[in-house]
Amino acid sequence: MKKPNVAATVSALIEKTVEEAGCRLWDVEYVKVGAEYHLIITIDNDEGITIEDCERVHRAIDPILDEADPIESSYRLEVSSPGIERDLRTDAHILASIGEVVEAKLFAPDEEDGVKSYLGVLTAYEEGVLTLVLQNDSEKKLLRSAVSRLRTVFFQD
Repeated sequence: MKKPNVAATVSALIEKTVEEAGCRLWDVEYVKVGAEYHLIITIDNDEGITIEDCERVHRAIDPILDEADPIESSYRLEVSSPGIERDLRTDAHILASIGEVVEAKLFAPDEEDGVKSYLGVLTAYEEGVLTLVLQNDSEKKLLRSAVSRLRTVFFQD
């Protein structure tokens, strides 16, 4: 049986507590930064995340992680906001970002027009297909599997 990865294990341990603190668990990453390992917990809510939200969630999840001890080595725990411009790595991220301006970078140029990057409003995501309304008001459908990076883009009026 395959052992679950650290991020999935931590997500399962803390998701309910994050929600009880008034936030959504946006992402969990366990990464090596220089010589240290970092457990990065990213939270979100509809009003936006404040430093107080990050501190409250940090205090709430720290004892859970200490007790469960899902990570064998030492690590630095970070709790943060995904920011205004955020990577959309999961289906839940994509669905939560419908109506937002996104940039979709493809692994290879699109067969129809040779373009490798699109900027537009994400209007739908169904059955692995992203629908964007581009700046010229045309609609572009992209297979999620063809997209190497998808992120929200912030424009100030």
